[in-house]
Amino acid sequence: MKLNELKDNPGATKDRARVGRGIGSGKGKTSARGQKGQKARSGGAKNGFEGGQMPIYRRLPKRGFKNPFALHFAVVNLDTIQNAIDAGKLDATSIDADALLTARIITKKRDGIRLLARGAITTAINITVNSASKAAEEAVKKAGGSITKA
Repeated sequence: MKLNELKDNPGATKDRARVGRGIGSGKGKTSARGQKGQKARSGGAKNGFEGGQMPIYRRLPKRGFKNPFALHFAVVNLDTIQNAIDAGKLDATSIDADALLTARIITKKRDGIRLLARGAITTAINITVNSASKAAEEAVKKAGGSITKA
């Protein structure tokens, strides 16, 4: 079988209805849209319009707040770093945002790197991050490493 020999099974596809092509077609004159009015015109109905009733998006109260100054960190856990070191993707002597990007541990730098304490670290690492949890700092120091905050 070749690509140019591929075709649908008989009856698997239907031709589109050609509307407005004369009375003999059965879909002439009004093109199966009935008589006049908004729905017979192109464009159809207005989105969210409920026939004059107060629309649901105006009946419900506004909620929430989005802080425009919030920082979004790229999160890295200790076990992820340990696995990368064991796999030879990271050099334990100097780990920073660029090294994490190269090792594909993070995909974007975002507003900085935040180190969290999931898992365990056994290697002494020197890491530069923007933020770290207290548990992560203690775990790195316990393993003989250091954390530099940028």
